[in-house]
Amino acid sequence: MAETIDTVELVGGDLAFDLVNTASARRDGPFRERLLTYDDLVRWAERVALLGPTRARGLRSEAHVRPADAAAALDRMRALREAIYRVFSAIAQEEEPASHDIGHIQAAAAEAAVRRRIVRRTDGQFHYEWPDSTDLAQLAWPVAVSAADLLVSGDHARIKECATDNCNWLFIDSSRNRSRRWCDMKDCGNRAKARRHYHRSRESAGNG
Repeated sequence: MAETIDTVELVGGDLAFDLVNTASARRDGPFRERLLTYDDLVRWAERVALLGPTRARGLRSEAHVRPADAAAALDRMRALREAIYRVFSAIAQEEEPASHDIGHIQAAAAEAAVRRRIVRRTDGQFHYEWPDSTDLAQLAWPVAVSAADLLVSGDHARIKECATDNCNWLFIDSSRNRSRRWCDMKDCGNRAKARRHYHRSRESAGNG
C-alpha cells in the first residue's frame, strides 16, 4: 500500500479501527507506518473529525514548542494502536486476547474518562465532550474510549480482519450476511481477485 496519512482509506467503521489502519504489514513485514510525525497524527485526527481547524492549529503550535512531549505522545498513541490491533485481531480470529493488551486499553480509557465532560447541547440533550486542552496526548482519549466501548459491546461477530495476507487492517462488517472479507474491495479485494485469476490461468496452462 502506498497511501500516506492524507490518503489512507477510512474503512474501519470505528474510530479505534481507523487508527489501527494507519499501519499495516504487521505480521510478515516490512511494517508500514503512516504516523511518522506528530503532525501526521493531527492530520489524521482532522480527517476523522476529532479536531477542527482551530484546535488542530493549537496542537501543532504546542508540538512545535514542545517537540519531546509531542514525540512521547506519538509513541503512546502508536503503542495504544498496536494494543488495540492485537486485542481485536485475536477476537476476529476467535482467539483469547492477551490480558496485558486489554489492560493497556483499560488504563488508557480510564485516563480518558476523568477528562471527559457531560455538557448540555442547545437542543436540551446531554452528551460527552472533550474540553479544549494543550495536552498533546489528548487525541488518544476518544480512541481509547471507542476501543473500550467496542470491546464491551458484545457484538464481536462483525469484527473482521482483512483476508488479504499481511494487510492486517480491521473493520466492522456491516454487510447483511456478514460476508465482507476485505478492508476495501477497490484495493485488497481487487488484488485478491487478480491473484486468483493468475493462479487459475497458470493451472489451465499447465493442464493444456
